[in-house]
Amino acid sequence: MKNILFSLLIILIFSSCKNDVTENERILIIVSNTEDMGDAEKHFAGNNLWEVAPPYHVFVSHGYKVDFVSPTGGKVPFSMDPVGISSYTIKYENFYGNVENSLTPDQVDYKNYKAVFIGGGYGPLFDVANNQKLLSIIANIYENDGIVGGCGHGPGAFANVKLSNGDYMVKGIKVTGFPNSTEITKSWAKEGSLLPVMLEDQLRNNGGIFQTKSDLNDKHDIVIDKRIVTTMFLPSSAIVAKEMIKLIEN
Repeated sequence: MKNILFSLLIILIFSSCKNDVTENERILIIVSNTEDMGDAEKHFAGNNLWEVAPPYHVFVSHGYKVDFVSPTGGKVPFSMDPVGISSYTIKYENFYGNVENSLTPDQVDYKNYKAVFIGGGYGPLFDVANNQKLLSIIANIYENDGIVGGCGHGPGAFANVKLSNGDYMVKGIKVTGFPNSTEITKSWAKEGSLLPVMLEDQLRNNGGIFQTKSDLNDKHDIVIDKRIVTTMFLPSSAIVAKEMIKLIEN
């Protein structure tokens, strides 16, 4: 835990200076409205604060306007206590003020966005992964030369995105996310049995070249292929945002 907090502090320090991006350049963050997984014990789904707030901080600290969208709009559920960058962005960058007023898909014009990001928590697998309006927004941003990023379970939410040629967006693309090998060891979703889909399986089924721990030098590495940026676990969520910005600006 100390290592995670230290890493987040370092990211905060080197990402705190704004660049020359004009204020009307926007990035979209997709979040989930799903609170539990539908089981009797009500295992929490929702969004992981540590996978959404740090990327938000990185985007706004570099001068981008960030909008949130969710399947039904409005307030969305979060897990985790605010620490480190999360505390900073909540206190000083109006994180909750923005995310608790998330847009509906019908309020989003994809032409306004340079990039779209989906963080983890199990929620997006339940109500984003098969929401055709949100999948269409992701596809349109990508085909409009935009960047797509995801962390943890977030990449599972865009596994089903289809492009205008009928191919899945992830077809032939190196991509990663929360891996099966870790999922089956965790009790959070009863070893994955509560999930509508195992995200690694879905990405593979739709043509993604899934990168496992054995494919990477470190399990916290960022995988970048064309204009899709992904990582397995939450400590690297802010680094995904940094790499997305590099791609936007280059």
